[in-house]
Amino acid sequence: MIRAFEAGIAIAIVAPLIGMFLVVRRYSLMADTLAHVSFAGVAIGLLLKINPIFSAIGLSVIAAFGIESLRNSRRIFGESVLALFLSGSLAVAVIILSLSDGFNANLFSYLFGSISTVSRGDLWVIVALAVIVFLDVVFLYKELFFTSFDSELAQASGLPVKAINLTMVMLAAVAVAISIRIVGVLLIGALMVIPVISAMQYGRGFRFTLILSVVFSLISVIVGLFASYYLDLASGGAIVLVALIIFVLSLIFVKKS
Repeated sequence: MIRAFEAGIAIAIVAPLIGMFLVVRRYSLMADTLAHVSFAGVAIGLLLKINPIFSAIGLSVIAAFGIESLRNSRRIFGESVLALFLSGSLAVAVIILSLSDGFNANLFSYLFGSISTVSRGDLWVIVALAVIVFLDVVFLYKELFFTSFDSELAQASGLPVKAINLTMVMLAAVAVAISIRIVGVLLIGALMVIPVISAMQYGRGFRFTLILSVVFSLISVIVGLFASYYLDLASGGAIVLVALIIFVLSLIFVKKS
């Protein structure tokens, strides 16, 4: 339980940091796409008997590079690129699962999250990669902010927009992959997006919204993990349900004020 809380807090901080830039770019479906790619990576890891987190990260980073390369080529629209990778990775995962005698309890925990399956090794990997993602966002904050709001002006100002965009989607890939143990493949996209849109309801500046989204995410993860432990629920579902409640309360509060 303690390991789950430590990993969950790390994820709760990182997920909305990346999600904020995805939402601003209207690229929210990127998180869901990378989550399905991670699912294929998990299936590969279980088939080859290696740590599924590492295989999920490797495949997600490769997919992020492919998505951004196809998007920059302008031969396929952004949404179509995401649909291509989402459906393709899901097909790969299903085929691999059929080769390995289908679903099992361990894979089920990756789909919906499970606090009981977080090992000490998983914790170290999750925390270390979360720190790397957090530091990258801090050091590249101005560049990410500028390119997210106006990529053409950023490029005219001399910023390496393509490299920054590629860095952002790769950070998103890592953030998604390290979150699957706690939140689950099917729900990590919600944790990256819902706290952000909840914070946006208050109509404040970008930095305030970013900080508030992290606060909402922390509340969702902590309350969700408590509910998961004491009520014997899937941790991912409990976390996302709390995030949805916060979103509804934010709508009511803003409407009344």
